[in-house]
Amino acid sequence: MSEIRSCGTPQELEAAVTEAAGVVADGECLVLPTDTVYGIGCDAFSAPGVQGLLGAKGRTREMPPPVLIARPEVIDGLADQISDDARALAQAFWPGALTIICWAQPTLGWDLGETHGTVALRVPDDAVTRAVLERVGPMAVSSANQTGMPAARTAEQAREMLQDRVALYLDDGPRPAGEVPAGAQDVASTIVDCTGETPVVLRHGAITLARLREVVPNVDGGTEPAAAATGESPEAAAAAGGAGAAVSDDDAAASTQSARQNPEANAPESFGEGAPLSDGSTPADEDLVADLVRSSPSEARPFVDQGRERTPDTEPRWDGTGALSMEEAQRLVAGEPENHGA
Repeated sequence: MSEIRSCGTPQELEAAVTEAAGVVADGECLVLPTDTVYGIGCDAFSAPGVQGLLGAKGRTREMPPPVLIARPEVIDGLADQISDDARALAQAFWPGALTIICWAQPTLGWDLGETHGTVALRVPDDAVTRAVLERVGPMAVSSANQTGMPAARTAEQAREMLQDRVALYLDDGPRPAGEVPAGAQDVASTIVDCTGETPVVLRHGAITLARLREVVPNVDGGTEPAAAATGESPEAAAAAGGAGAAVSDDDAAASTQSARQNPEANAPESFGEGAPLSDGSTPADEDLVADLVRSSPSEARPFVDQGRERTPDTEPRWDGTGALSMEEAQRLVAGEPENHGA
């Protein structure tokens, strides 16, 4: 079975990071601790690695993984047309439990799945994760579990689910290490869609809406979770099996990307605010979050249009302007005039 490598001392961490870099360079997956839960990750630019990640979790290309980066300034190399609001949120809350969905740079040679031109980015507040990211670069990372299973809180839990589908497991003790922040719905990251004119919260997590609005006052709260509406504490929601307790961090980012790309889809059946199913298990993470995102709020609120076109586009964009198509480029090379009427 794949090795579990301890990261408890500086010497162990250095050895683990070196081994992790070799695994990632070979296009394989590893499990590593983050500031929320354990994650399964690979080189974001490795198509075989991403495919291995999706296969290990039992996930399709319709659920693309988020990308973790070591430093906030890396966002400029990965995201396109970054809004002032997105930059302000990143400056205030990175590193930390905030995932920002942006438009991806159109020239990047990666394939994360059916992202429809978006990418979910986060700078984790975890020494082990960032040490690996500094060595290997941006990583596609999703929660270390098979889809529909609880997110792994330890390296051993991750290995029980993923086994030899992952080449290496890094162990730095249980996650999350901290407690639920005051007023937060979960220790998992808050997810904000910054692809439209108005930032919209797609998942309420460790960074509360009030804190977001201290930085960007016009952040839309999206569909408010039940616990927030009733005034129930995060701890009580978790004890009752609430949505915040069942939804893992990085699965949430992927599922919210997918859900926002299909705004006309019918809302799925209610899962009873994350209540356990008849067999004692909790609903699949992505189903729970899709339910949160697609459900209408109980109270009326102004409609926020985040419906910028996200259908697959073979032609890159630069500042909203389409690039030449291959056919147009061939005509120009041949000395023929551009055909703007097509």
